[in-house]
Amino acid sequence: MQQQIQQRKQYSVPPQISMNSETLNSGQQNKNQQQVGNFIIGKTIGKGTFGKVKLGIHKITNEKVAVKILDKNKIIDNTDKKRLQREIQILRKIRHPNIIQLYEIIESQKQMFLFMEYAPNGELFDFIITRKKASKLLQQIINGIEYIAKIGVVHRDLKPENLLLDQNYNIKIIDFGLSNLYKENEKLKTACGSPCYAAPEMVAGQAYDGLQTDIWSCGIILFTMLCGYLPFEDSNTCQLYKKIMYSELQLPSFLSSNAKSILNHILTKDPEQRITIQQIRQHQFCEEKVPIFQGFIIGIDEIPVDNSILKSIEQYGINSENAQDMIKKNKHNNVTSTYYLQFQKFQREGNKCLSNFNKKIPLQKCRIPIQKSS
Repeated sequence: MQQQIQQRKQYSVPPQISMNSETLNSGQQNKNQQQVGNFIIGKTIGKGTFGKVKLGIHKITNEKVAVKILDKNKIIDNTDKKRLQREIQILRKIRHPNIIQLYEIIESQKQMFLFMEYAPNGELFDFIITRKKASKLLQQIINGIEYIAKIGVVHRDLKPENLLLDQNYNIKIIDFGLSNLYKENEKLKTACGSPCYAAPEMVAGQAYDGLQTDIWSCGIILFTMLCGYLPFEDSNTCQLYKKIMYSELQLPSFLSSNAKSILNHILTKDPEQRITIQQIRQHQFCEEKVPIFQGFIIGIDEIPVDNSILKSIEQYGINSENAQDMIKKNKHNNVTSTYYLQFQKFQREGNKCLSNFNKKIPLQKCRIPIQKSS
């Protein structure tokens, strides 16, 4: 089973990569390095259909980033081109602490570089999770999917491999390659994602509600966190689909009554009877609450700007008024990436600054020490 899950991994980021800026800039690494804009590109940390993911260093702030490098020669099919355009469109719209942030996009004749937030603790897949920690992580995941639903986005490929952990072991949702935009009350038809995490209505070929299918995937993720294996599994895809649609959920006896209850409510075959985000939060399994971050609705909410960060980036020759204007317009360029990476550096070093995501609820470190699986 573990091997089957590993085969479905796409953009894998190994946990605890020990590459600091000194390592990245050492003579040993120079022959493999590439500089793009204000970034030095380092070692490969993941691979995907259209290219690689590499570790990068922002030369100005010395902060680490993940660099998704797309080979344009591999993106030939119109369907793939539209999918990539949609993914970038979605990433530009997103601003939430439980979702990976896009900083900057740079294009060359042959490649496209997406400079993104780096999550140093790697995939959720690689960790052993206790019930208490699973509750906190589940709440962070649903915070993220509730936010994208508000901006008309469905993820459609939620799984442990697409959930990274930042330096404080907070969830960062990644990989919007199979995501789609939809209008309120609009049903979707395309079946996609990893089969083991797909909702019954999706594998049955029915029109489906995006948020309800993402909630189902959260249930599979929670089951996997608590039990260490998948609830529905078969090497034959047709048999797997039958199990997802018709098989009764078998819960191991070692689970608590609250864990069994929430899993039964999330993994309900009928999407209309499936538990909602708000009901998940109110469930006794989630008795210990985590902060709910609203995120920003780009185009509606005003993006706050921290004056202390603006002042600090003036030392790099950046005009603060110009930077403020670009931030408020949600640009993704060398100026705004410097601002956000400087912001990240300030927070990582413990400096007080305006919350990047919510004025009323400060960005808190929700430290969840997690045991690495062997």
